[in-house]
Amino acid sequence: MNIIFLGAPGAGKGTQADNVSTELNIPSISTGVMLREAVADKTVMGLKAKEYMDKGALVPDDVVISIIKERLVKPDCKNGFILDGFPRTVPQAEYLEKSGVVIDLVIDIDVPDEKIIERMSGRRVCPDCGASYHVVYKPSKKGDMCDKCGKGKLIVRNDDKPEVVLSRLQTYHEQTKPLKDFYAKKGILKTVIGQEEVADTTNLTFEVIKNFKNS
Repeated sequence: MNIIFLGAPGAGKGTQADNVSTELNIPSISTGVMLREAVADKTVMGLKAKEYMDKGALVPDDVVISIIKERLVKPDCKNGFILDGFPRTVPQAEYLEKSGVVIDLVIDIDVPDEKIIERMSGRRVCPDCGASYHVVYKPSKKGDMCDKCGKGKLIVRNDDKPEVVLSRLQTYHEQTKPLKDFYAKKGILKTVIGQEEVADTTNLTFEVIKNFKNS
């Protein structure tokens, strides 16, 4: 089963993608994580992406597509995969089709902008392993240290700062939101209203997947 998660930055699509990945035993592929790793490693691609990410702008298609193409041919994608953070534009979605990638279901996590700004101000990330947390919804058990690797001191990403969040939301509404119409016309778009409690959003997400399988 090949699934795409849509939603504004901070809507929680990454969390839901991870939950579905565990349940269905298919990989969750986050372009955001892969791009940040490239930035941290100071690769040519990473340096190219950094100037856009710091501004809250979309990374150019040629950079993102080169990452996705390499990832989808790996063995763990044979029985399905989840795309989190790609596609973000209609041209990227059209590229997937032209590449022969079949998407079964698109899930949009819908959360109001004001709630997203509140959420993202509390996000923290480990600079060593990339694990993400939230001071309210998903705090680290070790305070300001990473639970996963136990070494990194959690930081606020540049693209989680208020002025950058506003820019990212504007970019989303202008360039990414049209994907809803693109996939709605294909009859594979389902919307999940993001809830205050993550578990409630997860329940609604699995309900959508269950209904799809039974349809």
